[in-house]
Amino acid sequence: MGKLNHVKPCYFWDELFHLKRKKMISKTYNPDLKCPALRCSICTGEQVAGFKNLSDGKFEEVMLIRNESDLQAFREQYGITGDIEKIY
Repeated sequence: MGKLNHVKPCYFWDELFHLKRKKMISKTYNPDLKCPALRCSICTGEQVAGFKNLSDGKFEEVMLIRNESDLQAFREQYGITGDIEKIY
């Protein structure tokens, strides 16, 4: 227990359970090959953000969108401005 005495209180649980804080990392995609899209379920309302391949139409999932802040994080992470296509 002596090892955890030097840990600041706000990071105690992170150190104890080896939790890692998520860092916002800027990622890129090729807009010539893929376009950002939201796949939306009509029944449940679930939304998944990702990219639609322009050549074959396949959807690549990136993250689950639970609220507006998740959508904003997706936009910031990939530098997306403007409207995002919705696929039902």
